[in-house]
Formats: sequence, structure tokens, C-alpha cells
Amino acid sequence: MSEAFDRYERQYCELSANLSKKCSSAISLDGEQKKQKLSEIKSGLENAEVLIRKMDLEARALPPNIKSSLLVKLREFKSDLNNFKSELKRITTGSLNAAARDELLEAGMADTVTASADQRSRLMMSTERLGKTTDRVRDSRRLMIETEEIGVSLLQDLHSQRQSLLRAGDTLSGVDDNVGKSKKILTGMTRRMNKNKWTIGAIITALVAAIILILYFKLTK
Repeated sequence: MSEAFDRYERQYCELSANLSKKCSSAISLDGEQKKQKLSEIKSGLENAEVLIRKMDLEARALPPNIKSSLLVKLREFKSDLNNFKSELKRITTGSLNAAARDELLEAGMADTVTASADQRSRLMMSTERLGKTTDRVRDSRRLMIETEEIGVSLLQDLHSQRQSLLRAGDTLSGVDDNVGKSKKILTGMTRRMNKNKWTIGAIITALVAAIILILYFKLTK
């Protein structure tokens, strides 16, 4: 969740509690004191509207899964603010007599306080649910980061293995070249050996023929 939204939310809750107290006290006041209190309430409502606009802008800039939860909470804040505006209108009419004022204090304000308490209870529940959702999002993000780190490590290992295989391929290529050269040399040596073998055979044959001829001539004389 946005830290700015959390800060605005705390400020709004404090302002809402303060406005509730001022509305309760303004009903029992008269004259200048009442005007002063109503002026303070109006100023507080303006500040509350500014905070809600800031929260709205902040929420809409967040990812959709978080934004939707914050917008639900904003609707609760806007409803709470509308209740304060309605209460301010009732107070500023100035047409309530003492009996109606007492009845409002005993019944209307009690209903307003109860409604505000219910709304704040719902806001607290929404905040709690939002906190759980934020925790799940944070856990998912941490898992995603860990998975990404594992993937990067695997890619690095694969790259290292690829380099090793390329070097081994270069070595095997060199060995193949050396084997080819050795084969050519052996083939040449074999040819020369065969040639020499036929040459020696021819020489031996000639020598044997010469010896036979010499023996023949000696024996015939």
C-alpha cells in the first residue's frame, strides 16, 4: 500500500473524530460561540475534502489489485463526509427550538453517533481486510523476486555450461584436425613402405636369378 495514502488516511480519521466532537458541541451553543464553532466545522470539512481528493489520486496511481480495495475505503470516507455536511446544514438552519434541539441531541445525534460508529467499524474492518490483502500481495511479490533470482542463477549456470561445451567442441575440432593429419602421414608412410617392399623384392629376385645363372654356367663347363 502507498505510504502517502496511509498518511492521508490517518489524518482524515483524526479530522473526522474532531469534526464529530465539534458537531456535538455546536448544537448546544448560541450566538457568536455557535458561529465560531460552525466556522471551524466548515474549515474542517474543506480539509477533509482535500484529504479525500489526495487519497483518490494516490489510490488511482496504484496497481489494480490494490486500487480496488482503496476505492472501496474511499467510498466509506465520502459517505462519512456527506453525513457531516448534512449535520452542518441542520445545525446552521437556526430554526430549531429548544425542544427540537433537545430531541435532536437525544435522538438525532445519538443516531448520528451510532451511524458514525458503525461507519468507523466498517472502515476498521475494511482496513483490516486491506491489510491482509497487502500482506498477500507482498508475499506474492517476494515469491516472484525469489523465483526471478533462481531463474537468473539457472541462466548463468546454463551460460557457463554452454561456454564449457563450446570450448570442448573447439578442443575436439583440434583433435580431429590432428587425427586427420596423422592419418595422412601414416598413409604416406604406408605407401612408401609398400614401394620399398616391392623394390627390395625386385632386387632379391634379380640377385637370385643372377646366382642361378652363375651356378648354371659353372656346372655346365
